[in-house]
Amino acid sequence: MAKKNLYSVLGVPKGSSEKEIRQAYRKLAREYHPDVNPGDKESEARFKEINAAHEVLGNKESRTKYDKYGDQWEHADQIEEMQKRRGGGAFRFDSAGGFGAGGLGDLGGIFGSIFRQQAPQRRRGADIEHPIEVTLDEAFHGTSRTLQFAGQQACATCGGSGQIAGAGCHVCQGSGLTQKERRLEVKIPPGVDSGSRVRIAGEGQAGTNGGKSGSLYLIVSIAQDERFERNGSNLYTDVEVPLTDAVLGAEVEVPTMTGKVALTVPPLSPNGKSFRLGGQGMPKLKGKGRGNLYARLQVKLPEKLSDDDKKLFEQLREAGI
Repeated sequence: MAKKNLYSVLGVPKGSSEKEIRQAYRKLAREYHPDVNPGDKESEARFKEINAAHEVLGNKESRTKYDKYGDQWEHADQIEEMQKRRGGGAFRFDSAGGFGAGGLGDLGGIFGSIFRQQAPQRRRGADIEHPIEVTLDEAFHGTSRTLQFAGQQACATCGGSGQIAGAGCHVCQGSGLTQKERRLEVKIPPGVDSGSRVRIAGEGQAGTNGGKSGSLYLIVSIAQDERFERNGSNLYTDVEVPLTDAVLGAEVEVPTMTGKVALTVPPLSPNGKSFRLGGQGMPKLKGKGRGNLYARLQVKLPEKLSDDDKKLFEQLREAGI
């Protein structure tokens, strides 16, 4: 049975950019991830297929070889060496996934010999992305999570080669990988923001034939916080003050991520005035120090006025204040 075209597996045309391939992979990987489709064998098989395609097309060197030699891209070096030995005759990759040749005669025995003698190639495992939500406090202090998910490991029966005695391994069905339940504690550093990618090396899919495992990437999102708005490393909060304090000046308390601090409000401070509290924002990821906290003044009008209060305000109005 002919192998599927890897571009078709990811649903992109051959001339796609690296970014387009990466975006297509991420979209499909999320859709068919075993955690999203527990117990669904078809989704599991599709997820393997998607990762295998991205492993080739997501790497510039292997993609170049695939574009030139198709399903036989792993043997590109041997093919090109054979070209030199045969006087530079050109190999042609046809649409059916096979090869033709110019003036080289029957290639079946030549390629059969090369492929039989070639040792299985080591292949790095694919990277895995896992979404994770943290609170603003957890993003401020740093935190940890214990993840439990379906992962992959090199097949013990075939040693990750996908082959037994020249035939496809019956345990892993030729993929070289088998599923296993994984439990992993991961640390999330202070300062992460929505969209941050936290890399845990070696915790992605297992490699085959002794290849290195891929990486696990945590894709962070920050839960909405009732106290603060966030923009990068800066925080914003509203502080209510009575009308009299805004007019006459006062000292008010402002909440921060580590407790309350005193803020001096000068006389005649208008509604909406912003005060910067330096270094009271979020930690800077991969940097030193913290951002700023901006306290926005919200002048609170009295809900009711007594007769005496009304007289006082009338006097102020008459005075032109």
